[in-house]
Amino acid sequence: MSQQFFDAYDKVMARWPEGTERLDVATPYGTTCVHALGPRDAPPLLLLPGGGATGATWFANTGPLSAAHRVYAPDLIGEPGRSVAAPDRPIRTVADLAGWLDALLDGLGVPEADLCGHSYGAWIALQYALRGTGRVRRLTLLDPTRCYAGFAPGYLLRALPMLLRPTPGRVRRFLDWETRGADLDADWLALQEAAAGFRGARPVTGRLPVGDAAVPVRVVLAGDSRAHDVTRVAARAGAAVTVIPGVSHHGMPQQLGSELAELLA
Repeated sequence: MSQQFFDAYDKVMARWPEGTERLDVATPYGTTCVHALGPRDAPPLLLLPGGGATGATWFANTGPLSAAHRVYAPDLIGEPGRSVAAPDRPIRTVADLAGWLDALLDGLGVPEADLCGHSYGAWIALQYALRGTGRVRRLTLLDPTRCYAGFAPGYLLRALPMLLRPTPGRVRRFLDWETRGADLDADWLALQEAAAGFRGARPVTGRLPVGDAAVPVRVVLAGDSRAHDVTRVAARAGAAVTVIPGVSHHGMPQQLGSELAELLA
């Protein structure tokens, strides 16, 4: 990653509340950078960001969330951020993702936790819960992609230029389209643009998850999401579903703000 990226990353992290700690947790898949906040004896909550994002993306939520939780926000291995992937052990399968999460929770000293994931992070969280490890207490999925329905064709078409040859301008134009011109946080947007040149491991993908997570599941959908058909996702979720009007897929964590703490209460 470039110095421009890390400068932008640190600028967003400066928005986190005082008392935020950085933890570097060794796992077989590399060193995971985790930012932690909240009382050490509070119920643990693991926040998983979407693809192409970082743990810093939760800046608008962590203050309210840390009032009742010990919050842990990792940078995903193989995605932009300060986590460093092991060169000889890439994450290539769902089993690898589960192994990484097991090792991460072990390193944090957390036997079980609530999981909250956004977009691709929600897919990871659901896949992990479906493995029945007994380490997930509750699951909150924020506009989950490829959990209950595929991507909207129009979304993929719009994303294609950015995916094929990412540039800051293409990232900005795509986010402006998906968020319907919302007034996004300038520091967060600069971080997304700075991550445009990142070349990491190919994200783990697969069929839509099948099965019962056997834990309480809440699905929170962005009413203005262009990533998928919100009505179809809500119908297929088979869980407690909340649709938040006026919220976009990519802007969801910052647009929810303190409301996320209320949803997780």
